Amino acid sequence: MIHREKVKSLLETEEFNREVTVMGWVRTFRNNQFIAINDGSCMGNLQIVVDFNNTDEALLKRITTGAAIAVKGIVVESVGKGQKVDIKATSIEILGDSDPEKYPLQPKKHSLEFLREIAHLRFRTNTFNAVFKLRHALAFAIHQFYNEKGFVYMHTPIITASDAEGAGEMFRVTTLDLENPPLTEDGKVDYSEDFFARSANLTVSGQLEGELAAMAFGQIYTFGPTFRAENSNTTRHLAEFWMVEPEVAFADLEDNMQLAEDMLKYVINYALVNCKEEIDFLNNRLLEEEKTKPQNERSELSLIEKLNFCLANDFERLTYTEAIKILKASKPNQKKQFKYLIDEWGADLQSEHERYLVEKHFKKPVILTDYPADIKSFYMRQNEPDEQGRKTVAAMDILFPGIGEMVGGSQREERMDKLVARMEELNIPQEELWWFLDTRRFGSAPHSGFGLGFERLVQFVSGMGNIRDVIAFPRFPKNAEF
Repeated sequence: MIHREKVKSLLETEEFNREVTVMGWVRTFRNNQFIAINDGSCMGNLQIVVDFNNTDEALLKRITTGAAIAVKGIVVESVGKGQKVDIKATSIEILGDSDPEKYPLQPKKHSLEFLREIAHLRFRTNTFNAVFKLRHALAFAIHQFYNEKGFVYMHTPIITASDAEGAGEMFRVTTLDLENPPLTEDGKVDYSEDFFARSANLTVSGQLEGELAAMAFGQIYTFGPTFRAENSNTTRHLAEFWMVEPEVAFADLEDNMQLAEDMLKYVINYALVNCKEEIDFLNNRLLEEEKTKPQNERSELSLIEKLNFCLANDFERLTYTEAIKILKASKPNQKKQFKYLIDEWGADLQSEHERYLVEKHFKKPVILTDYPADIKSFYMRQNEPDEQGRKTVAAMDILFPGIGEMVGGSQREERMDKLVARMEELNIPQEELWWFLDTRRFGSAPHSGFGLGFERLVQFVSGMGNIRDVIAFPRFPKNAEF
């Protein structure tokens, strides 16, 4: 086994005049003399100096952008600007050729749309090196946060027979012959003949199963893939995405809000401390991108300022009812600049409303609570009706600049009679969720939880404008490539 050094450690080395072996992919090859090589360990490239007068010409022709090479050489102080270390090559081996006529990643700027079409190669660009290192760090920080607080990490099912959200936009899982499925007497598909002997789907949430575990362990979290068959082509939606979902027994809405705020601040701070190179790069990338926009569309804050803005401020907490009053009286609403005008209590808030509250009105992250029961899920704890008889639930959403909703959660309805009545109202069959109702039959207790869309978090911390650029291989309507 050959001992190789990583580009990252060589760029930081203070030990010169020693022989090393380094392996990586060619980024550029200039003047038949200078190879820029990258092995993914950092964003910087290492310069290899080639003695082209004493190197086989056929070998030189094979050193092309994208080729994988192994270099043995001497570490020397660089005489060029921009780097302090060079490797003076004594031997070069081509590990994998790359046809320069066909390799799509040339040393120039490529659009993000083009890079999505070659998502299997886009990791090799600086932008996606930074994004996916950041994604890794944020995932690690989430696990570390919950581990430090004594939470149990639960793996909830990906295949489920229940719809946690009641939205009905689920992907079906089946082994039946779709061209000739078995039918019941009334002509419907007979799922009793299917693998699970019933209709099954890919999960939209691990929450319901998470509640079961919280009623034994006290505090748990799930972090796994979830799926929604929503025909949406926006920059904020995916068909396959990852969710972080804690559930805590003996916790009310206030506890829930505090846990979510603490978690978001912890992971953002972790990224700022541990991903300085990546965040600096993405910050500069965003500043360049902002220069191409009209003045009125430019962000008031740089990426780093936006991240520190979330750490420096206590999140503003207010009720949905208070938010509606602010939005109704707002200038964009009065001047009919909102696409969706706010004219009455009960409206489902859109991203433009959420962003107004965060970016224009409060100028800090916002936690909205106590939403109308009619626009929220069946499992949320029902509040006492207000003076006007309006029904609300103990829900909370955390709103962030540039993104809108980052977290959605609630205190759960622990009272059996209230939960059953709400399920009946929404025609949710109790027999399918008998196991969920058992937690209310046997030792029920107040409990709370929330869901964080992980890609939205990565999008916020990286500053990427499209959610398809923060997951390795995005799944969306009419696309399941790679």
